[in-house]
Amino acid sequence: MKTADLVIVGGGPAGMAAALAAYHKGVKDILILERDRELGGILNQCIHNGFGLHRFQEELTGPEYAVRYMDLVQEKNISHMLNTMVVDVQGGEFCLITAMNKEQGMFQIKANAIILAMGCRERSRGAMNIPGYRPAGIYSAGTAQRYVNIEGRMPGKEVVILGSGDIGLIMARRMTLQGAKVRLVAEIMPYSGGLKRNIVQCLDDFGIPLKLSHTVTEIHGKDRVEGVTVSRVDERLSPVPGTEQFVKCDTLLLSCGLIPENELSLGAGALMDEVTQGPVVNERLETTVPGIFACGNVLHVHDLVDNVSKEAETAGAFAAEYILHGEKEWGEAVRPKIPAKTKCTLPEDRDTGSQLICIGCPVGCLITAQRKEDGSLAISGNTCGKGEAYARSEMTAPVRTITSMIRVEGGTGRVVPVKTKSEIPKGKIAECMREIKKAVVKAPVSVGDVLIENVAGTSVSVVATGNMRVF
Repeated sequence: MKTADLVIVGGGPAGMAAALAAYHKGVKDILILERDRELGGILNQCIHNGFGLHRFQEELTGPEYAVRYMDLVQEKNISHMLNTMVVDVQGGEFCLITAMNKEQGMFQIKANAIILAMGCRERSRGAMNIPGYRPAGIYSAGTAQRYVNIEGRMPGKEVVILGSGDIGLIMARRMTLQGAKVRLVAEIMPYSGGLKRNIVQCLDDFGIPLKLSHTVTEIHGKDRVEGVTVSRVDERLSPVPGTEQFVKCDTLLLSCGLIPENELSLGAGALMDEVTQGPVVNERLETTVPGIFACGNVLHVHDLVDNVSKEAETAGAFAAEYILHGEKEWGEAVRPKIPAKTKCTLPEDRDTGSQLICIGCPVGCLITAQRKEDGSLAISGNTCGKGEAYARSEMTAPVRTITSMIRVEGGTGRVVPVKTKSEIPKGKIAECMREIKKAVVKAPVSVGDVLIENVAGTSVSVVATGNMRVF
């Protein structure tokens, strides 16, 4: 039987941050168990930017954020096992983890403490009770994201997206950039579930309609999706008869919320919280099972990965204290502080010619930019300097950072994530994507490598945001 002082289930941002915090507190015998082929978790397929604004004071893509922590884990020589599935955890005086992989089969590890950091999963079609057959072409938005960003495969050509959470909005842009036609995004609520900045850069930039107070009421097609019926809903979220609209498509992406991966928590006997749908914890982020801690999206779904890392560091520090100084009285249950979800409502009478939504940060300020008689701009509504700079750029020469992927030969994967090293003119996006889609590079590739110079004549390079090893 293997042994370790601390076993962490999940090698995503929560698992790595917790491991590093425990290491700095004096626990060195740490083992991270990760079911995927590399550390990083869901961040590896989140190739868009917007991560790290709080943690690193700069805007990173998901893979870049993950690599920052992966490098630190490697620097500290923290052990990890990849392609390893944990099937059971038990707490108590000694914690027991049952796991399996193809090299060792099923095996057990005895530990002094466990941190659960398995993340969350998407709600399925079955949870939404949409009538129709079970044809090909129905995917969760996260599954489609993995196909496109990790496997380099397109799930369809004509797409309808149900749900306007950030994953759904980001996939609307992603599918469009890769050549698909996104017919519309339907949202059952009268407001979007995503950030305002994503409404702008993922929908408005590409002319993709967002239908609020609408939902999919029927899926057409038996072998493959042929279309969907979209209906308006009333204040009780019930479809309104007579509002049905048929939309031709071959793919339906579902972006209808996330819930914690709680099977291991339940199996360990941890008490569950009906509100967060994750385990109940005390002020030390310890579950009701002695020696088992929880953090990140398995505890409750976070909006920002920066907050996941911060919470995981707290869990890692308390787990180390538990290991080094012994069990303490459990204490009272403390529900994690969950930031109130801001309803993304845009003024219906907004003058899109002069009123702009800032995409400089998640706040999404509504900025008014009016041109004076002398040609200068009067900017108001911004809460920081970034907002004013964005408004001036948007009114004169709008720019965007493009994230995508490039095909790789001889590597351990099919594609490597990339981004433009700086912003390019908005009007050059299509030309930039044509060059990116034609490009093929050879492994190995490292973060920061220049893969295309002067893309689309912009004087901007396309650089790798992830690593790719030789096969």
